Amino acid sequence: MTSQVSKTVLRLEAEEVQTLKDGINFKKQPEDGKCYIIYKGKDKMRACRNQCKHQGGLFIKDIEDMDGRTVRCTKHYWKLNVATMEYVNPPDSFMQDELDTDGSLELLELNPPDPWTAEPREAQELHAGEITLTYITHACMELKAGNKRMMFDPWLTGPAFARGWWLLHEPPSDAMDRLSQADLIYISHMHSDHLSYPTLQQLSMKRPDIPIYVGDTSRPVFWYLEKSGVNLTNINVVPFGVWQNVDEHLRFMILMDGVHPEMDTCLIVEYKGHMILNTVDCTRPNNGRLPHGVDVMLSDFAGGASGFPMTFHGGKYTESWKAGFIKNERKKLLNYKTQLVKSLQPKIYCPFAGYFTEAHPSDRYIKETNIKNSAADLNESIRKSCPNILTWTPSPGSVLDLALALNDPSNSAITEPPNDTKIYKDSWDFDLYLDELNASISAEIFKYKSWIQYYYKWAGFKGYNLVIRVIETDDDFEPLKGGYDYLVDFLDLSFPDVRPERDHAFEEIKNRVNVMRHVVLNGRLWDDLYIGFSNRMSRDPDVYHHRPNIIFISYIFYWHTHFQIFVNIYV
Repeated sequence: MTSQVSKTVLRLEAEEVQTLKDGINFKKQPEDGKCYIIYKGKDKMRACRNQCKHQGGLFIKDIEDMDGRTVRCTKHYWKLNVATMEYVNPPDSFMQDELDTDGSLELLELNPPDPWTAEPREAQELHAGEITLTYITHACMELKAGNKRMMFDPWLTGPAFARGWWLLHEPPSDAMDRLSQADLIYISHMHSDHLSYPTLQQLSMKRPDIPIYVGDTSRPVFWYLEKSGVNLTNINVVPFGVWQNVDEHLRFMILMDGVHPEMDTCLIVEYKGHMILNTVDCTRPNNGRLPHGVDVMLSDFAGGASGFPMTFHGGKYTESWKAGFIKNERKKLLNYKTQLVKSLQPKIYCPFAGYFTEAHPSDRYIKETNIKNSAADLNESIRKSCPNILTWTPSPGSVLDLALALNDPSNSAITEPPNDTKIYKDSWDFDLYLDELNASISAEIFKYKSWIQYYYKWAGFKGYNLVIRVIETDDDFEPLKGGYDYLVDFLDLSFPDVRPERDHAFEEIKNRVNVMRHVVLNGRLWDDLYIGFSNRMSRDPDVYHHRPNIIFISYIFYWHTHFQIFVNIYV
């Protein structure tokens, strides 16, 4: 069985994207002559091969289309709404296989598209207790299948994204024991609410050789392991789209995300022919092609996992604009998840991977502004749309018995924790983790301004007309007395005292000094600042700079390996 790969089938640079007209665009790849359709909408772009799913006919503009959204097949006059990727003639027939796009419009295709169909197994009858799912906290779920136990994404203690995210739910008191006794662990990606080094540090002291499985992403999941000091000795990097056999009845397959194949993954677990689909945080899991009618589907639901727009100020970013944007985005996410579940028709659906809170007092503004979807609201929406689907809103320690749920959905297939169980956390040991961040402030290298040039020059990103101003601040984002305040011009990678006179894009970034210096000192990603709500930003013009974000952050992976060089040369 060959592994699944991601292939770029068409790429348009930013300048070419700007030339696309609103609505339908036809593009031909000069290298191989293959044709594609790109729909440019108000909020997003969608793309697909110019090939009808019926019998492979070529689409052309539909002269009867008044809205600029529909194309017509030249063979049998089938019609496709490119804005939704639904065939409208004949109605309720197919969904078009969609290609993924990024900021510069790179169209990606996965091959094979549905690898789980290889070596199919018939579903066998299950006995009560044979397959159970126990919710632990956030994205951590314990799967018991036969005599094997598998854990997903264990985040049981400490913060994520430096100091920005804290657990909303109190894990069961025996959660760490459950983790250390598991037969295997799946970790979906490198973000610290899924790959929790404080959790893994405790695990490594109990069982350093526990088998951990991750996908073969181009940005390695455990890139920071050596620097972290955590001793784990049995990490297995497996190819995408290949069944991994655990025993005679249990197997799993890791799939990549279509939008972020370099880092995000999702999971299919199968036991005796019964499938559990865990899409985790994937924006478009497996490029949108997923198995239908699985027994259990798990996915994220909450939104709010970004600094945008809460950490932005100036221009349109008034409090009323932010509130309206957040409300609209959460509504769109809830509707999208409802439609996704409706289209896939799992027998049981459970929203998870969204139970975090901005608990630290200095992030009160974020907590009050960053309103998230509730799992109960999403499940209510799904029940209205698909009354045949059993929904589960989990509490820490609650257990779903799959056999009971399949045999009689009206029966009590879900066991809730005892009434006196503590559900929500009210203490997070802030000082323990903030002391570690604060220790970076006085590190020797920051006595020398030369660290700034070395840090950015080593990354080497330049040739892009963007200037940033970085200001070190206190917890309340007030400029720090004695802190650094500097400019970086990425056109020639210089460090001017004033902004250049030429026209250029500009961003001002205020970073909490403890997080910023911890990130630099330890070679961490800037995600700790941005996703962790530890900076405030303004930009002119108000556009997202995709290219420096991807390229610069990718270089940061290797910064920590060169840290000692800086110490030797500059200090």
